[in-house]
Amino acid sequence: MTRVLGIETSCDETSAAVLEGSGNDVHQRSLVILSQDIHRVFGGVVPEIASRAHLTSIVPVVERALADAGSTLADIDVVAVTEGPGLVGALLVGVAYGKALAYATGIPVVGVHHMEGHLFATSLEHADAVPPFIALLISGGHTLLLDVEQWGSYRVLGTTRDDAAGEAFDKIAKLLGMPYPGGPHIERAAATGDPTRFRFSRPMVRTNARPGDGDFYDLSFSGLKTAVRLATQKVDIESERANIARGFQDALIDTLVEKTLRAARESGRARVVLGGGVACNRTLVSRMRERLAEVGATVYAPSARLATDNAAMIARAGLFHFESGERASSALSAAASLPIPGSRSA
Repeated sequence: MTRVLGIETSCDETSAAVLEGSGNDVHQRSLVILSQDIHRVFGGVVPEIASRAHLTSIVPVVERALADAGSTLADIDVVAVTEGPGLVGALLVGVAYGKALAYATGIPVVGVHHMEGHLFATSLEHADAVPPFIALLISGGHTLLLDVEQWGSYRVLGTTRDDAAGEAFDKIAKLLGMPYPGGPHIERAAATGDPTRFRFSRPMVRTNARPGDGDFYDLSFSGLKTAVRLATQKVDIESERANIARGFQDALIDTLVEKTLRAARESGRARVVLGGGVACNRTLVSRMRERLAEVGATVYAPSARLATDNAAMIARAGLFHFESGERASSALSAAASLPIPGSRSA
């Protein structure tokens, strides 16, 4: 059995976790997540503030994760740390600390792609959320539709051509006078909104689209954002906030569900796995399960704790790469953008 210490600092959560296991038989021993609520004041993540907060938090967070797991560094077999993508300054804190820890103790270190971590997250709670499956990764910075043939081999079906789904939630929330992050506030407001008051077009969802068309799997939310902005200019936002939130959320969710349904239908996959912060949206998960049942597919979604940025998913992905024989060199560094290892275009 391999014991992994995971470290995640790609954005504004300082997180550490300890996992133990081999193959798909993995057990989470601890998970500590320290969120930086100060960014709510500014309506978004301030990179410099995030980096400084990681510097002061990473040591006690790692120590707490080890203590919660009943472990010491002597029990750890490998350190897994997020190398990208993300905020470079924030990533560097985790990478530098992870490398120093590994060097000082003689423990090997592996670098992990942040979005690949989200691929693995759901399997920590659902034993059947393993390849092959269709994956929809939806976060503040990324929206990816993947055909996961096996761990480490990913076929990119579609991506967003502009804003990520989470970013769209945040921007519309700000437009409606809601706090950051916007997703939970949009969902709460939408629950009381009239679905017929504002019906926005579902972007890039042509009924005559066919596999091979450039827009069959790809997504775009810039036009939807513009439509919502124009709608707010014609009404009293205070009285229409819930209705606009409902119209926006319905359009975005219907788009995500339709693209995922297409992928499941064309691939014949019986499993669909959701990952990333937007997977916390219970309305999305409910509608996804309802529609995917049409093609006999089961939808697996992570809990809110594992949907957001966390070190358990990094440790899980790190375990896979470690067992595959990978080891990072002293040249391991942080990268703002980074392709998912093992990925290829459809």
